Amino acid sequence: MRPVERVIAAEWVVPVEPDGVVLRDHAVAVDAGVIQAVAPRAELLSDYAPRELVDLPRHVLVPGLVNLHTHAAMTLMRGLADDLPLMTWLREHIWPAEARHVSAQFVYDGTLLAAAEMLRGGVTCANDMYFYPDSAARACIDAGMRAAVGIIAVEFPTQYAADAEGYIERGLAARDALRDEPLVSFCMAPHAPYTVSDRTFERVGMLAEELDLPIHVHLHETHDEIEQSCREHGVRPIERLRRLGLLSPRLIAVHAVQMEPSEIDLLAAHACSVAHCPSSNLKLASGLAPVATMLERGVNVGIGTDGAASNNRLDVLGEARTGALLAKAVAGRAEALPAHAALRAATLAGARALGLEARIGSLQPGKDADLVAISLDRPELTPCYDPVSHLLYCGSREDVRHVWVQGRPVVIDRRLVRIDMKGLESLAFLWHTAMLEQISQI
Repeated sequence: MRPVERVIAAEWVVPVEPDGVVLRDHAVAVDAGVIQAVAPRAELLSDYAPRELVDLPRHVLVPGLVNLHTHAAMTLMRGLADDLPLMTWLREHIWPAEARHVSAQFVYDGTLLAAAEMLRGGVTCANDMYFYPDSAARACIDAGMRAAVGIIAVEFPTQYAADAEGYIERGLAARDALRDEPLVSFCMAPHAPYTVSDRTFERVGMLAEELDLPIHVHLHETHDEIEQSCREHGVRPIERLRRLGLLSPRLIAVHAVQMEPSEIDLLAAHACSVAHCPSSNLKLASGLAPVATMLERGVNVGIGTDGAASNNRLDVLGEARTGALLAKAVAGRAEALPAHAALRAATLAGARALGLEARIGSLQPGKDADLVAISLDRPELTPCYDPVSHLLYCGSREDVRHVWVQGRPVVIDRRLVRIDMKGLESLAFLWHTAMLEQISQI
């Protein structure tokens, strides 16, 4: 028998690859952070001798969820300015708050708070876009969470940098400093067409090719964005990016709500990905993304939460449910985005968009052991005919019991292993007090 670090056995194992498969009474063998085998429990235990056997009756084991778009540090702004349209929310509330408060410590504390929330909800990888990416990355490292960190670029000055080139230089320096961290990868992250110049987009495209990085950008989120682009550039934002050479398999188009059929075809032709953020789109009244049409035409669609300031939850499982229900309503077809496809969007599709599909996103031998065990033992989840249907339509992030990242436990029986929640809550209270002082002065 081959010794391994751990065998995790569950009543149901959903590997995501092959698509639509549910394995009953199976187990996953893990060693050195890597999945060694996925097989029937009895067969696997006859071949492997684990130092630890984790037996999980009435649980479903799935790949770690991937949050394809968030601004993690903005968790410290959760509920700061609700029920407002996007540009009012940004210009009158969020950007002034950021100008006053955002610092390396703010980003570290806010990202650690976000990581705690996401890990307890089964999210093992987050694609982040914010200032001080080195601080965000270090918070995720300390939490034991995987992060794809954005090298952000905007044209206006902040405490972080004076201009777009300054943002990029600092982001590249963070990438160099963290290149040996196994849980950290990077993306180019030009904020949006309305905050980034043609020159900066061209620079981002060149660096993405040179360094083999994804490009993570808000795109076609609102009517206002499109109208502004037509006034200032004479074309809609996607066409502008096409002319600048940014449409490629590297592109992650965040939101992609206001889409014409020809634009969906353009994304598909260039093998672009979309980060679908349904709750944020609803809350900011941005619109309803045509997700079913995107999928039918071959666009890779993953799930994002956006930041907690505009959602207000970093709940990928909940977003997958909302996305599945909205896709049916928008398409007028109940079979649009079924449960298995929604789970795939929340796992493998996000990994593929980030260029990480060889490492995460499904339960296959040779991939990193990013695993989530979700309990289906509540009366509200009984009986269970299809565990994936239950995950999407009945269960919630509160049913997540155990989480492993690269084979290491980070949540055990809903308890965070590496984060001191009492200390973190005290830090959050201090930031809350500072925010309240600002609000009182407006």
